[in-house]
Amino acid sequence: MEGLPQALLEEIVQRITRLSDLNSLSLVSKLFYTVESENRHSIRVGCGLYPAELAMTSLCSRFPNLCTVEINYSGWTAENGLQLDNQGLSVLATCCPSLTDLTLSYCSNINDSGLCWIAHCKKLTCLKLNTVAAISSAGLFTVAVGCKSLSALRLIGLEKVANVNWLEYLGREGLLEELVVVACKGISQYELLRFGPGWMKLQRFEFDEVKGRYEIEQPHDPSHMAHSHYRYDFCCQSLKVLTLARVVTLPEIGLRFFLNNCKSLEKLCLHYVVGIYDSDMITLSRSCSNLRSLSLQLTPLFNGGLEARDVRTPLTDDSLKALALGCPLLETVELTFAACEPSYPSEIGFTQNGFVMLIQSCPIRDLILTGANFFNDEGMKALSSTQYLETLELMDCVAISDVGMRFLAHSPRLINLTLRQCHYVSDRALTEVARSRSLESLIVEGCRRVSLEAIQGAAKSVEYKVDGPGLFCLNRG
Repeated sequence: MEGLPQALLEEIVQRITRLSDLNSLSLVSKLFYTVESENRHSIRVGCGLYPAELAMTSLCSRFPNLCTVEINYSGWTAENGLQLDNQGLSVLATCCPSLTDLTLSYCSNINDSGLCWIAHCKKLTCLKLNTVAAISSAGLFTVAVGCKSLSALRLIGLEKVANVNWLEYLGREGLLEELVVVACKGISQYELLRFGPGWMKLQRFEFDEVKGRYEIEQPHDPSHMAHSHYRYDFCCQSLKVLTLARVVTLPEIGLRFFLNNCKSLEKLCLHYVVGIYDSDMITLSRSCSNLRSLSLQLTPLFNGGLEARDVRTPLTDDSLKALALGCPLLETVELTFAACEPSYPSEIGFTQNGFVMLIQSCPIRDLILTGANFFNDEGMKALSSTQYLETLELMDCVAISDVGMRFLAHSPRLINLTLRQCHYVSDRALTEVARSRSLESLIVEGCRRVSLEAIQGAAKSVEYKVDGPGLFCLNRG
C-alpha cells in the first residue's frame, strides 16, 4: 500500500462516500491516513462530540481542508455531555479557512456571539440554522454583513428573530440565490417584502408559516393600499423553485404576487395555502411555460353556502385545464387531499375527467396521488395508457380496486410502484402487474389484502410493511 502513487490513493478516497468506510480506510496505513485527512471535505458531528471543544479542535487539525460541516444535536440529552458552544465555533472559523457550508441544528449553547465568529468565514456560501433557540436578528445581521459570499440561507424554527433588518440588508446587496424560512414566528409574509431588490437574483424560495392546517385568520398587510401594487412590483425572473406552505393570503396582498411574476419557474409547491383560486393558477399557467414539477396539498374549506357540508378544496378543473394548455413540460405531479371524507368525493374540486385531461396532455413521468377519492378504476385505465409514466405512488385512494390495478400491466414505461393504505388492492392484481412489468422498485405499506409472500421477487427492490401511515386519521380541525 505504501508504494501506491499519491494520485491513485486520492482517487480511491474520493470514490468512497460512506463515512464509516472512510474512517476504516484511514486505519489501513499511515499513508492512507494522511491522504484521507487531506481529502476529507465534509464532516457531520453531534452528540458524540465529547469533550466538545477539544474534539472540534482535534477534528479541524486533522482535516484542514473542510468545506462542509454539520453540527447536529437532535436527540441530545444531558448524558451526552456539554454541547459545543460559541468558543467551539471560534475554533471552526479559525481553523477551517475553506469553510463554505455550515449547518447548525438543535445547538442550545450557541447564540449571536457564536455567529459573530462565523461572520469571519469569508468563503461561506451556505448557512443553515435549524432550531437554534438563542439566535436572534442581531446574529443574522452580523452574518449578513460579514459573509459577502453568502448565497444560500435556510432558517428553521428560529423563534427569537423579531425583525428583518438583516433581510433588508441582504436584499440591497442582492447576493442570495436561495432563501428558506420555516416556522420563524417573527417573520410573516409581509416582513419578507422588505427583501426588495433581492428577489431579482433569488432562484429558490421556501416559506412555511407552520400554522394549524385549518387555522384561517384574516391577514393584515400594513403596507397595502387599496388598488395600489407599488410594494409588490418585484422582478422575480430568476426564481425557479417556489414553495409556499400554510400561508393565508387575500386578493391583492401577500405572497400571491409570485404567481404573476415568475416566468422562469420550474418547480412549484403550494401546501395548504388559503386564498389561492383558479384565477391564480390560470395566471400562473400563462406565464410559467417552463414548469416541470407541481405539488398541491389541499384541504376542504367552507364555501359560504347554505348546506352544512358546503366545503370543497378551492381549485377546480379550470386549474387543471389551464395547466394542461400552458405547461407542456410538466413531468412531476403530486396531489394530496387532506381531511376529505371518502364518502364525499364532492369535497374535492377536481374531477376525474379534469385530471385525466391533465395527465394525457402533459408528459407526466412521476405521479403521486394521496387521498384522491375521485379517482377510480376508469381513471387507472386512462392512466395506464399514458406514454411517459415511470413512477406511480398511490396512498389512501379508496376508489381503486384490483380492476384498476390490473390496467397497469399495460403501462408502457412504469418501473416504480408504491401503494400505501390501498385496501381494495389484493395479491392477485399485484402479481399480475409484476409478471407483465420489469419493475425496478415496489413498495407496499398498510395494504391489508396484500401479503409479503405475493410480492417477493416482484421487483429488483421490494419493501413491505404490514402497517403504514394513513391520511384519513388527520382531524378536520
